[in-house]
Amino acid sequence: MSESAPVPPSPAADRPAVDDPRSRLRQMKRLALLALGACVLLLALAHHQDRQGLWGWVAAFAEAAVVGALADWFAVVALFRRPLGLPFPHTAILPRRKPQLADQFAVFVRDRFLDTPTLLARLAALDPLSRLGQWLAREDNARQLATHLQGLVDGLLGCIDDARIRSLLQGAVTQRLERLDLSHAAGDLLDTLTAQGRHQQLFEQALLQLADHVDSEPVQRTLASVLLEIAGQEYPLVLRTIGLVTDTDEFGRRLAAATARGLTRWVHEVCEDPDHPRRQAFDRSVAELIERLRDDPDLAARLNAAKDRWLHEPVLQDYVRGLWDELRDWLQADLASPQSRLQEQLAVMAGRLGQALGSDPVLRAALQDHLLAMVEQSAPSLRELAAAHIARTVRSWHDEQLVQEIELAIGRDLQFIRLNGTLVGGLIGLALHALAALG
Repeated sequence: MSESAPVPPSPAADRPAVDDPRSRLRQMKRLALLALGACVLLLALAHHQDRQGLWGWVAAFAEAAVVGALADWFAVVALFRRPLGLPFPHTAILPRRKPQLADQFAVFVRDRFLDTPTLLARLAALDPLSRLGQWLAREDNARQLATHLQGLVDGLLGCIDDARIRSLLQGAVTQRLERLDLSHAAGDLLDTLTAQGRHQQLFEQALLQLADHVDSEPVQRTLASVLLEIAGQEYPLVLRTIGLVTDTDEFGRRLAAATARGLTRWVHEVCEDPDHPRRQAFDRSVAELIERLRDDPDLAARLNAAKDRWLHEPVLQDYVRGLWDELRDWLQADLASPQSRLQEQLAVMAGRLGQALGSDPVLRAALQDHLLAMVEQSAPSLRELAAAHIARTVRSWHDEQLVQEIELAIGRDLQFIRLNGTLVGGLIGLALHALAALG
């Protein structure tokens, strides 16, 4: 028999002795035994009086009562153990049939309590999201949840900071990245980002931002300075000639302003014309890049080689570790502070979630639908796991442990059966004696 941790003691063990289930069971056993003893004594007295007169009725009652009491005692004891230690057939039913009972009990719980339609109906009737919203809407509850989450974050930080776990995580991430084909993955990502012309929207926004930037006075001053510097290096004679006619700085500012206006006009032309040649050229460039990322072995080899070098570069690893250490230290210091900003934000988020759940029926309905769909999808596998767990747990109990647990649960009722058997047997004996007397 497989070993298992003993079942935790019953909570009743901490109560006063008068409420102890073991004590109450012993009292019922003594009462049933006392009733049997009283009937045996009555039967002996009736025999001593030769069953004369009223003693005949007493003997009929006591004799049948003793038979009924002994029969029910045998039946009750046979459930748990062998009566008198003798190998009667079909006795010690619970220990002998424990594996079958464990499986049957597990199947009963699975089919009667954990079937998917019952779970879904119960969950829908419970309306957990509405209850959660009402609970979180109270500030003290939101803070209580934030405190629990704060403890979880603190525990998670300690777990991740364990040298063994950190090494395992780092190795797993590194192995995953080593197997990643960076070139092909970048091509797939770029293809997704450019689906349905989304890259054109980004292209347009970038151009508009560039036009706004160039149109600003600081940028035009810088542009004027750069243009004059280039002209002085490349066309010094032309610049000196212009200087004879007008101020070169003013000329530079006008040239920069004209350049900005021309660039702005060009940007608006590109943005307003979906078929502009620049847009088409951008499309071709992006398509060519995606194709190269996916199909060019030389480019893929260079990108993946660079990726592998960076993955094992000590400077990069030290940098990542330093970032993690700084983040961990900040989080731990914040979590340890009575004025934890993280806890405060968690409480605020929990309160807002509660308000949203309480005031937005559309949100509740949507989340409820998703919750029911998740339960419907996962319930079959979970109910099988629960049934298997119940069966394994019951199978792992020691025979005496199983007997004690069940006897403590229903033993008093079984002792009442013995008492009822004594009384009913006696009454049947009286009835038979009456029929015999009438005949």
